[in-house]
Amino acid sequence: MRLINDYSPPTTDDLTNLKETLGYTGNQMADLAGVASNSQWRKYTGGESPRAISPHILFYMAAQLSLSEDELTRVLKKMQEIGAEIK
Repeated sequence: MRLINDYSPPTTDDLTNLKETLGYTGNQMADLAGVASNSQWRKYTGGESPRAISPHILFYMAAQLSLSEDELTRVLKKMQEIGAEIK
């Protein structure tokens, strides 16, 4: 089952607006996106040719911003059932 069939990524302005709305630093946005650092996050929001944010990274961000702690815990438990080790 494919959850997302057609995807157009948010613009750099959309991502910058999200960052401003949340009041997050670049490092906090990197944590939210599950990327290594602020410099990695900036690849999605600036430069001459910004990188399009992939649907799985955006989904990860949206899940954290939308789901309750209990719902996120259920997802993490499912990931462990599948075989992931999560610390």
